[in-house]
Amino acid sequence: MSIYTGRGDEGLTDLRDRSRVSKTNVRIEAYGVVDEANSLIGRARPTGYEDLDEWLAGVQNHLHIIQAEFSMPESDDPAIEESHVEEVESWIDTADEELEPLTEFILPGGGDTGATLHHARAVTRRAERRSVELANNEPINKQALVYLNRLSDALFTFARLVNARDGVPEESPSY
Repeated sequence: MSIYTGRGDEGLTDLRDRSRVSKTNVRIEAYGVVDEANSLIGRARPTGYEDLDEWLAGVQNHLHIIQAEFSMPESDDPAIEESHVEEVESWIDTADEELEPLTEFILPGGGDTGATLHHARAVTRRAERRSVELANNEPINKQALVYLNRLSDALFTFARLVNARDGVPEESPSY
């Protein structure tokens, strides 16, 4: 099977149900930005920390489910569920127990992995915005929106965690 088909040369692409839409369609934009976030998370792995690598692998699988959901209008399979959100929340809570409490804003950055996770957080926020736009135009699983919102919090916490474990200090903005 060839990786290229030429079917997208005119600016159209296929959804999972084989319907054709513009590559600028809000649905394509939403799952495309989810794919971008997923790719950044893949760039951050391996972090060198087994627990964090397991969490990030789980996140990547969850994001793949969201991509599949968004690529198939009106499909029930697969689907992000409340249990996926709860899993991410448990990872946030576990990571947060290891961190100093946050008392002020911090600048995104740190070591390579921490900075990549901060970048993934920012892209996840964009994915959430595009998904809200999709939800305003077409029916989608609302749990996917909740998941993306929670994931950006998780990626922020994971970036802080890896930077702390790597001994990279957090920097606050100066006003």
